[in-house]
Amino acid sequence: MSARPTVLVVSPGDETYRGYCLEQVAAAYDVVLLTGVEPSWEKPFIVDHAVVDPSDPTALLTGGRALAQRHDLAGVMTWDEWHLVPTARLARVLGLSSPSVEVMRACRNKATARTLFARHGVPSAASMKARTLLEAGLATMTLGYPAVIKPAASAGSIGVIRLDRPEELPAAFAFASAGAGRSREDTAILVEEYLDGPEISVECVTHRGETTAVAVTRKHLGPAPYFDETGHTVDAADPLLAQVTPAAAAAVRALGITDGVQHVELRLVDGRPRLIEVNARIGGDRIGHLVHLATGIDLPKAAADLACGRAPDLTPTRSGAAGIRMLYPDTSGTLTARHIDQQFAAHTPWLRQVQWIREIGDHLDLPPVGDLFTARAGFYIVTGRNTAEVTERLDTAAGAITVTAKADR
Repeated sequence: MSARPTVLVVSPGDETYRGYCLEQVAAAYDVVLLTGVEPSWEKPFIVDHAVVDPSDPTALLTGGRALAQRHDLAGVMTWDEWHLVPTARLARVLGLSSPSVEVMRACRNKATARTLFARHGVPSAASMKARTLLEAGLATMTLGYPAVIKPAASAGSIGVIRLDRPEELPAAFAFASAGAGRSREDTAILVEEYLDGPEISVECVTHRGETTAVAVTRKHLGPAPYFDETGHTVDAADPLLAQVTPAAAAAVRALGITDGVQHVELRLVDGRPRLIEVNARIGGDRIGHLVHLATGIDLPKAAADLACGRAPDLTPTRSGAAGIRMLYPDTSGTLTARHIDQQFAAHTPWLRQVQWIREIGDHLDLPPVGDLFTARAGFYIVTGRNTAEVTERLDTAAGAITVTAKADR
């Protein structure tokens, strides 16, 4: 019998983006999985699993109960945005510590979150719900242009679009509606005030109602009017951290979160933070890995600690910077080339990883037809002493990497 606590992980995700999370949790805990497919890459990091349809609430509860009968579970957790609410429900059924279902629903639903932000005096964006094109038009008359139209309950910038003129509204509403239709929770559309300023996220850890901001992630976006994230940088000494921590912590409190890891997105408008949303999980795009490279803080382990009722260790063990850049083709079409100069890679220790996620012959679709799941060919990660050095190294590495797609006729 293992002396280590056992934690149940719901929907571990894919190895490319979330493999590091499972690996870091497994370094300190015995892990059992609830997953939609038979484990493959996960096997070295788990002691047991159950395969269920994660979109079926009854099946998820049945699988969780079965694992709880076989193991003395100390906690249950997920870093999958789409399963935050079902995981909270499962924890409640199993009698394990977790944010409540109601709190997770508030985090998932941007309209609810905006209401709570306003009630608690957290600066965010003016926002109105719109079920129809007519309601969206009326909302833009109230909020003005530019505006943002987005799904009320989605993630990954899916269905999020900016519009600058009334004639753009029908196509923008259709784009947002298509994204909203993918949600199992709320298919409503939000029309919001456009926040004009650089976008960042604050990586937070909350324990017993006290929120610690451990890092700031500076985001890089693709071409307007879409909001696809094309890269991120994390600097342990980022001067923005002290400036934005109060707003991030206030947003977490407003939503009623008392324990967990949060990825808090905001924009700096005239130098002041305005909230976009609070994601009650570790940030995507390997942001938790960047935080670890830059600061030494282990967010996946912290999330597991909190799920199991333990105080996380948030002591930084290094002070540097790290960045990731996503690899996109110039046009939608068939991927015809993807490679890196091998001599450059072999002699560049700060190039930590080059990861291909699509094969030659695969079809890539950029927005508006595609999204982050269909547009990216891969990514690469670099480290450095500070943001300036990391940015320079990202640019240098880009010159050694080729991604080419042939447009369809």
